[in-house]
Amino acid sequence: MPQMTVLEILNRTKVFFEKKGVPDARLDAEYIISHGLSMKNRMDLYLNFEKPLTAAELDTLRPLVARRANREPLQHIVGDTSFRGHIIKCDPRALIPRPETESLVDMAIERLKGVESPFIVEVGTGTAAISIACAKEIAGAKVLATDISDEALSLARENAQANGLNEELTFAQGDLLEAVTNSAKIDCLIANLPYIPDGEKGKLQPEVDKFDPALALYGGPDGLDLVRKLLQQTEGKLSAGAPVLLEIGSEQAEVLKNEANNYPWLEFEGIHKDYCGNIRFVSYKAK
Repeated sequence: MPQMTVLEILNRTKVFFEKKGVPDARLDAEYIISHGLSMKNRMDLYLNFEKPLTAAELDTLRPLVARRANREPLQHIVGDTSFRGHIIKCDPRALIPRPETESLVDMAIERLKGVESPFIVEVGTGTAAISIACAKEIAGAKVLATDISDEALSLARENAQANGLNEELTFAQGDLLEAVTNSAKIDCLIANLPYIPDGEKGKLQPEVDKFDPALALYGGPDGLDLVRKLLQQTEGKLSAGAPVLLEIGSEQAEVLKNEANNYPWLEFEGIHKDYCGNIRFVSYKAK
């Protein structure tokens, strides 16, 4: 019996994923097979289409394919993802960083121009992707990343170490800004908090519903409980003009704009879109 080639297993995997409802079935098949075969990247597949696979290689690929067919996230299977070019380890301890969230770092960079050695706080850091990007991309920045989850912070510390960050990035555990115990004024506050309404439980994609930690997803009846609590906690903790940058759901932006008077020490700056043109962020500025 002739051995199966890389191209044949790729095509079979694609069809199998399609039957299981996996989004981007071809692309995910390429990533998983190239990962399972220890190739440098998925482009190497195209140089090896006619390569016959050994029984050992097939044995390696089968459980990986089965995991993705069960809708386990690709990032958990391959073990990491890229966030602004920084490699971020991913596993069930924290929410997988999404490419759309990268815009928050751009917003921080723009607003901190001219601020020397800014003190940046990220609340609800998860994998620490945002904090790592800020620490590496904003000159002189001192970043404090907080989370309420022990497990998320353990993953965050692993990612900071893997990205060569030590004193530039520190961590604290606690409920939102209650974790920040030093008296220094915050020059930039960033948060991608849970903002999915509780009523959406069980309605999300299996990759999210089954594998992302619920603690990182749901934010109360309208999804904004934690966002409102964080905004309330900012009073007296920000330097003059300090930006507050938040990721939210597209339908929540106008709600927050209408509630801006609840935080008279903050100026509502605007509603912002991500790279795909979807409303995803709001920003405030300390008065």
